[in-house]
Amino acid sequence: MIPRLKELYFKEIQPSLKTQFGFKNIYMGPKINKIVLNMGLGLDGNDTKVLKSCEEDLAKITGQKPIITKFKKSVANFKTRKGSNAGLKVTLRKDKMYEFIDRLVNIALPRIKDFRGLSPNGFDKFGNYTFGVKEHIIFPEVSFDRADKIRGIDIIIVIASKDKKHSYALLEKLNFPFIKKGEN
Repeated sequence: MIPRLKELYFKEIQPSLKTQFGFKNIYMGPKINKIVLNMGLGLDGNDTKVLKSCEEDLAKITGQKPIITKFKKSVANFKTRKGSNAGLKVTLRKDKMYEFIDRLVNIALPRIKDFRGLSPNGFDKFGNYTFGVKEHIIFPEVSFDRADKIRGIDIIIVIASKDKKHSYALLEKLNFPFIKKGEN
């Protein structure tokens, strides 16, 4: 079965972006390539219990098993050793990516306490959007009682586009709750 958001993208959003920006064909418009979720553990990365529980939580959130990232350098001030566990990472593509965006926008983000919207300043020069979530328990798949510690997740949405404005318009049409200029 095709995810709801993927169907919406191909039937409505792609043609409307074509007319909005005056593209010659629909394939010139912005398209989401992948979503990368990163959960840094820091010193807790060496504790196998914490690592296992975070791995299970991230697997429930994404529907995919995360990989364990390692430190590339030893830094004495941060008490890190080269090759020790740094955190967890998941890369979502195709249908799982659209399903995750749907759950993120419609279920998870509205559950954030005192949420006013996402900052439109998270775009880089290539049009990719990056933001962080301070509490991983906003996702309904994660049990609040079972979570030992509330952890943050970095979410990177990699978008193939020519400009930041095109990426912003795509995410806005996918119902991302951006803060409008002039609002506090």
